[in-house]
Amino acid sequence: MGEGTWALVTGASGGIGEAFARQLAARGHGVVLVARSERKLTALAAELHERHGVDTMVLTQDLAKPGAAEQIADAVSVAGIRIETLVNNAGIGTFGRDAEIPADYNRDVAMVNVVAVADLVQRFLPGMVERGRGAVVNVASMAGFQAQPYMALYAATKAFVVNYSLGLWVETKDTGVKVLAVCPGPVDTDFPIANGIKYDERRLGWLLADPEKVVRQALRALDRDRGYVVPDWRNWPEAHLLPRRPRRLVARLIGLVLRRFADYQRG
Repeated sequence: MGEGTWALVTGASGGIGEAFARQLAARGHGVVLVARSERKLTALAAELHERHGVDTMVLTQDLAKPGAAEQIADAVSVAGIRIETLVNNAGIGTFGRDAEIPADYNRDVAMVNVVAVADLVQRFLPGMVERGRGAVVNVASMAGFQAQPYMALYAATKAFVVNYSLGLWVETKDTGVKVLAVCPGPVDTDFPIANGIKYDERRLGWLLADPEKVVRQALRALDRDRGYVVPDWRNWPEAHLLPRRPRRLVARLIGLVLRRFADYQRG
């Protein structure tokens, strides 16, 4: 089972993670699919094997649980699989005032978006460096470029992902390993439903990017070793032209916009 090149994708049961799994399988990679929904993963694994002839492995794992990355790495090792592409896609977060969000939920946000990302990198990056080839893709967000009131913790965790990835990108130069931070804006996925976020699709639907297009742009950027990518031209001005100073002013302006969404969640 361990022959050939393998990719591991977290949050593979839908959205961007599923799109990564599909496109990596189309490139001929075996795929280790990680998420909480065994039913969805099993169906996707069968489809990818039938369509592309690649080997697959399903791992049902909640990344918010302590030791999740260790359990994943152990399962992969027992199966004789060497991971050459790691896609840290799983992430959670919600709108609201931080003082009103349950502490247990915020702990899970930190575990999934920060601890699991770093832990999985630590489990698989050393082997990539030793072999002189491999790739790490960490899915961040446009939210990682600035403070975001009413999504304060989520944005902070995504800022970690951006900066961590760019640091690794520099560290792995000349090792044969590529590192990429993917920073999409709103994407047409089940993320809002899964995280209890309400939104008016009639008003916001035009903002949502297609996850397949996001992943295609991400993989092109990875091939070119770009370090980070902001998919979808509609996000380019905000990512590259919006002044980041003064930080307090920018935070307040973003807060004025997002407060409406936070209030909508309460209503």
